[in-house]
Amino acid sequence: MDIPSTKLNNGVEMPLLGLGVYAPNHHTEVQQAIEWALEAGCRLIDTAAAYGNEREVGDAVRASGIPRSDIFITTKVWNDDQGYNRTLRAFNRSLERLRLDTIDLYLIHWPVKQFRHETWKALEKIYRDGRARAIGLSNHYPAHIDELLTEAEIKPAVNQIEFSPYCYLPDVVNYCRAKSIQLQGYAPLVRGLKRTEPRLMALSEKYSKSTYQMLVRWSMQHGVVTIPKSVHRDRIYENFDILNFSISEEDMAEMDTYYDNTRIADDPRTIP
Repeated sequence: MDIPSTKLNNGVEMPLLGLGVYAPNHHTEVQQAIEWALEAGCRLIDTAAAYGNEREVGDAVRASGIPRSDIFITTKVWNDDQGYNRTLRAFNRSLERLRLDTIDLYLIHWPVKQFRHETWKALEKIYRDGRARAIGLSNHYPAHIDELLTEAEIKPAVNQIEFSPYCYLPDVVNYCRAKSIQLQGYAPLVRGLKRTEPRLMALSEKYSKSTYQMLVRWSMQHGVVTIPKSVHRDRIYENFDILNFSISEEDMAEMDTYYDNTRIADDPRTIP
């Protein structure tokens, strides 16, 4: 299976579909889940210091036998580690746990107002030193990015936000696109909360796909890098089996109307 990729604003290629490994109660299962995902054709793994499983990610990559250069690994600096020097130290700890020399993408996990510029300057240093191939943001909305860009010397390559039809904000999508910032979406499956939603079920029957597959495909057709999470082999394979169909423009437009602000994480718009 050849998963399509997108080119970031610095020329780095990033797969459009990957595996999210936010699984706080499944540390022992994360390595196995990653190995299954890699078998299914996945080449993007999204972790974070706060997830507590960077070590398992590194172990799974090595156990797979797939060349490191073929796997795109993202991790993130947590809120308590933000600030210039603390971010540099946190990055070093992440490298040690992953047992890697470089990260493909390093993100600021959440906007922390008092450290916003210092933390980004640390990421710029990491990038200039060649220790991360790209740097970016997570859970940042336009107001946060506008403020960051007043002092940033390097434009973020990626902004990772919660993304599904149920929290779809076209203005945010258009903003990032206009800034050449690649959007990445987490929680595309809405943690199963919408699996029996009647409108979604009707479309899934029309396409002979599961409601989860419809959600993953919808995200990808918006050009958003998508990272569904699972630690179950059959679900992982199902999430990656979405390249053999496409959703029509009419049905995409219908799914775009599902917004009801259902979220798994906090709404970043409430953060100053």
